[in-house]
Amino acid sequence: MPNNLIPSEDQSAWADLVICRVEVDLPNWLSQLAGGSNWQVYSESEYDHSISFLLRQGKKEAEVTLFNNGYAQVDLNGKSIFDGSITSGTNKCAHLSYYRADNGDPIVLN
Repeated sequence: MPNNLIPSEDQSAWADLVICRVEVDLPNWLSQLAGGSNWQVYSESEYDHSISFLLRQGKKEAEVTLFNNGYAQVDLNGKSIFDGSITSGTNKCAHLSYYRADNGDPIVLN
């Protein structure tokens, strides 16, 4: 397929800074992974490259760590139940959005 852009247009399209944002419905995602319902977030800690959430459901406790690059780790009662990309596959509890860094306008990818 021929490229109809002149070289300067082609390069400038990739020069814009983009912000990637992942939104996650943690209680519903954890219900899918671990079963049960009514998971409650009771603590969160933010770090340079990640954010961790502690959740409870009855006697079950889970720790969900979301990394800035879309990677996630989930431990249930101290045992790993998920280790991978939260945005891959058919995860309906995670939504990935892109925005222009200079003005915050949403970017729609085809």
